[in-house]
Amino acid sequence: MQFDFTTLDTSTYVFVGTLVLGLVLAAFIAAAAMATLALVGAGSLAWYTVKNVLGGLVRGINFAWDLLVHQTGKVELPVEFPSQTSPSTGTYPRVALRDS
Repeated sequence: MQFDFTTLDTSTYVFVGTLVLGLVLAAFIAAAAMATLALVGAGSLAWYTVKNVLGGLVRGINFAWDLLVHQTGKVELPVEFPSQTSPSTGTYPRVALRDS
């Protein structure tokens, strides 16, 4: 049995064309959604990596600074500073500040 397209009515062509157009649009939207998910995932991974690298650098700088401050706080200065007069507050001794 052969199928003859000339016997189909115009409304059948419109119906089938609408279905095909709907499938094409659905495929386009699905591809766009997948691309969006991939881009969001890549951006999220990049942000996570940058955040961790910068956070590690900040923690490293803070750790090094803490070591430096505590190391220099252990140094004793063998000098006594003489008192100086100040025009507004009178006399005061100079004190070598150190980490407490």
